Amino acid sequence: MMIIKNRQTLDTTELRGQAMDIVEAGIARVLPEAIMRSEVSFDPSTRVLTVAGQKYDASRGRIFIIGGGKASGLMAVEIEQIIGPDNIAAGIVSCKSDTDRQKAGLIKIIPAGHPVPDQRGVNAVREMLYLKEIYSMDENDLMVCLISGGGSALMPSPAEGITLEDKQHLTGLLLGSGADITEINTVRKHLSATKGGRMGEHYAPATVVSLILSDVIGNDLSVIASGPTFPDASTFSEAMEVLEKYGALTETPDSIKDILRRGVNGQEEETPKTLDNCHNHIIGDNTLALEAMAQKATELGFKPHIITAEQQGDTADAARMRAEEIMSGKYKKYNALIIGGETTPTLPADAGRGGRNQHYAAVSMQGLAGYSGDWVVASVGTDGSDFLPDTAGAIVDGSSLDTAGKKDLNVKLSIDGFDSNTLLAGIGDCLIETGDTGTNVGDVVLYLTGNRK
Repeated sequence: MMIIKNRQTLDTTELRGQAMDIVEAGIARVLPEAIMRSEVSFDPSTRVLTVAGQKYDASRGRIFIIGGGKASGLMAVEIEQIIGPDNIAAGIVSCKSDTDRQKAGLIKIIPAGHPVPDQRGVNAVREMLYLKEIYSMDENDLMVCLISGGGSALMPSPAEGITLEDKQHLTGLLLGSGADITEINTVRKHLSATKGGRMGEHYAPATVVSLILSDVIGNDLSVIASGPTFPDASTFSEAMEVLEKYGALTETPDSIKDILRRGVNGQEEETPKTLDNCHNHIIGDNTLALEAMAQKATELGFKPHIITAEQQGDTADAARMRAEEIMSGKYKKYNALIIGGETTPTLPADAGRGGRNQHYAAVSMQGLAGYSGDWVVASVGTDGSDFLPDTAGAIVDGSSLDTAGKKDLNVKLSIDGFDSNTLLAGIGDCLIETGDTGTNVGDVVLYLTGNRK
C-alpha cells in the first residue's frame, strides 16, 4: 500500500526509500481496516458483539453507532460491515474529512473542523445526543462509540452560556501556549456538555461500549478525545490552574472564565467521577505502529530498536537529545531507531509555517551534521497532518544541510523562527505528503544509519 503520495519525488537514495517503506508499514498497521477486523466481531444469530474478547449482548435491544475523531469515518465503515446495516438502528459520527474511503451506508458520516471546532461538529453532536430521545433508548440498548484522536475538536458541544466562537478562540489560544494535550483537555472537559464522561452519562441506562484508537501517550482514557465516555478525575479548579499557568486568563473570553469560576465555587455540576454503564476498549495505539515498523526494518535487513513509544516534551529539546545520543554512540548496536509519541513546541507570536514533525526533522538535520556515515531521519504524523493539512511531516538526510548551504538558506534562523516548512520546501525533497490517512495514533520517528546489515 502506497501511503506516502509523493514518495517518487522523495525517493532519491536507497536509504530514503527504505525509510519510507518502514514508515508506511507502521501507518498501514494502525489503519481502522486492519485493527477493527482483528479486535471486533459480531454474531448476528445471537446479536452478541465481541470487543477484545469481551462480549456484549444486544439480543433484547437495539444497536446504535456514534463517535468522533480523525479515524471515526473509516471505523464507521468497518463497524457497519462487521455488524451489518440491518442490525444497526441508527448511526452518526463526525470526522475530519469526507472521502470515498469513508462512505458507509446506514451510518451518517459528517466532516467537521479540526483542530479548531466548527458549527458542523456542533450540529453532528446535537444529532448524536438526540438519538436517545428519538428512539427512547433504555437499558436493553447498546450504544457503540467510535473514538480516536482529534475527537476533542470534532465532537464539540459547548456548555450552556458558552458560544462556539468562545471555544474556538480558547482552543487556538491553548494550542499555541505550550500546554500539553492533558492540560488542554482538562480545560475542554469543563466547558462541554459531552466531554469528561458526560456523553456516556447522557445515554444511561443504555450500555455504552467505546472502541478507541489512542493518540495519547500512556493511553490515558480520560485524555483521548477528552474522555467522552470515561469518568473524569479532573476538576474546575485544575482547569482554571491550566489557564493561569500559561498566562491565558487575560485573553480568555469572559463567558468561559465565568463558568470556570462558578465551577470552582461549586455552582456548576462537576464532570462524572463514575460511569457504571460505560465500557472502554483501546483497540489500537502507537505501539502497534512501532512494532510494525520494527518488523519491516528487520525484513529489509536492518537491526531495529524501539527507543520509546512515549516521547514527549519540547520538540527541539527531544530532537537534540536523540541526535546527541546517536552522535555519542549510545545506539551503535542498531541501525534503525524507532520512536513514537507526541512532542509540544512552544510557539512565539510571530512563528512561521510548520508543524512539530517538520520542526523535529529540521532540528535533527542540524544535530546530525557531523555524523560520519549515511543517515536518514523521518518524522511523521500518522494522521497525515503535521499542523498543515497538506504535510504529514518530513524526511531529511546528510545531503539536506549541504543543499541548504548551497541555496543560502539560514537553517538556524528558520529553526529559531519555527519556519521549518519554508526551510524544508526550500531545500526540496523533504516534505512528506500522505493526505488524510484515516487514522491517528500520534507521531512516529525513524532514524536509519549506515548501510544495511
